[in-house]
Amino acid sequence: MASMVAAKHVPQRTCIACRETRGKRELVRIVYTDRLEIDLSGKKPGRGAYLCHRRACWEGALAKGRLEHALRAKISSADRQTIEDYARTLTG
Repeated sequence: MASMVAAKHVPQRTCIACRETRGKRELVRIVYTDRLEIDLSGKKPGRGAYLCHRRACWEGALAKGRLEHALRAKISSADRQTIEDYARTLTG
């Protein structure tokens, strides 16, 4: 009898900018507790939002207010600078 291996469940998340659904590990999580952080582990506590690894998604999320809406918080100028700095390291 052949061994049957069940396919592992991959959690799906949606980019708040382009609305594409992808595997959780393919997106970057931004988390807000008392300040905004980029959560590369995806495990920090707090309200989170997901973005693609594309610069256009990061810029669009900031420009259109989608990040503030998703996190239900006002983003400070220092936090905005953190996001913009990280976005500059991304391609495309």
